[in-house]
Amino acid sequence: MQHNTLTLPAPARIAEPPSPARLLRITLLLGLLTAFAPFATDMYLSSFPDIADHFHSNVGRVQLSLSTFIGGLAIGQLLYGPLIDRFGRRIPLLCGIALFAATSLLAIFAPGIASFVGLRALQALGGCAGIVISRAVIQDLFDTHQAARALSLMMLIQGVGPVAAPIAGGYLLAVAPWWSVFAFLTLLALVCFALTIRELPETLAVENRQRQSLARIAKVFGQLLSEPGFLIPTLASSLTLAAMFAFISGSSFVYMTLHGVPQHLFGWLFGLNTLGMVAASQLNRFLLQRFTPRRLFIAAMLISAGAALLLFTQTRAAHLWQLALPLFFCTAPIPVLGANAVAIAMARSGRNAGSASSIVGVMQFGFAGLSAALVGILHDGTAWPMTVTMLGCALAGFFVLILGRRHL
Repeated sequence: MQHNTLTLPAPARIAEPPSPARLLRITLLLGLLTAFAPFATDMYLSSFPDIADHFHSNVGRVQLSLSTFIGGLAIGQLLYGPLIDRFGRRIPLLCGIALFAATSLLAIFAPGIASFVGLRALQALGGCAGIVISRAVIQDLFDTHQAARALSLMMLIQGVGPVAAPIAGGYLLAVAPWWSVFAFLTLLALVCFALTIRELPETLAVENRQRQSLARIAKVFGQLLSEPGFLIPTLASSLTLAAMFAFISGSSFVYMTLHGVPQHLFGWLFGLNTLGMVAASQLNRFLLQRFTPRRLFIAAMLISAGAALLLFTQTRAAHLWQLALPLFFCTAPIPVLGANAVAIAMARSGRNAGSASSIVGVMQFGFAGLSAALVGILHDGTAWPMTVTMLGCALAGFFVLILGRRHL
């Protein structure tokens, strides 16, 4: 069912699109750029005690560097949207990658915990460039159906981050000090900077750029937020995505402390959930040949919410597998609902793809940061904070979808 609450011109596309082979390379590169965030969060989790000792601080203050990073991801995405609609995609992306590389390197030489936390905030501002700009580039190059398939392929690459990061971080930290993680992040950013220069063309023509005042930018944000066809899939998927961040925040305590999982095995168990997400994202590409993004979005929401409810009933389970199984089915559908929801939402953005991408990012990481913080605030020495938060997020997203499904 189509609605025309917001009427915007069709998205502007470059006159000569890249060849299919280059489109594939661009999509893979964009997926790698969106993996900056999981690498920057998951790789260093097991080094918190070492960082605390290095800065003569405590683990609580080191944990602040994680929540600050997530907050920086949300704020940064709000800033990039108007910038890339005005100045194009390529230059802001290169600036963001450069900022990520510089702050990753400087974090190694931070004189104290306060400056380390501050550098993490700046690192997030650089790292979120790829997240925002990749969605806008996909919108520039593909229609809605193709965009959903491209986003699924991106999520395959992006999904490698949460799988590989805790495993690689654990092995790296077993043979090298904590700062080796940030040395790796610096190298990763430099490689991506070179690949971006080589592979990514400017996808927004000069004549189609939006030179908007702050008042006009605020008006565009307001128009997008008042369009149910954009707001419903964005809000519903963001709330459900927040359940995954509740899992990320609470999983180490639940697995290692409550169920006695050894530290060297935690990364592998954590990675199994992400492997399920990677598999689901690729299944989504196949299913899109037969079903619409709307149908797949709704189906994934149903599976995730149902699994979250089952997880909640198993909170006091004595055996780890009784938690791990519903956890798997709660998180695995998230790339499916995320890719299709973003494709549906971005299709309503018209020529304001950058601003729309900013709103998507702010909602996703805003709710993610809140859910991660809530798990810590509710901490009581049990699995309840994680499972309750995950259930609340999943059900909230499901109810938003049910109430607004006619607008999709």
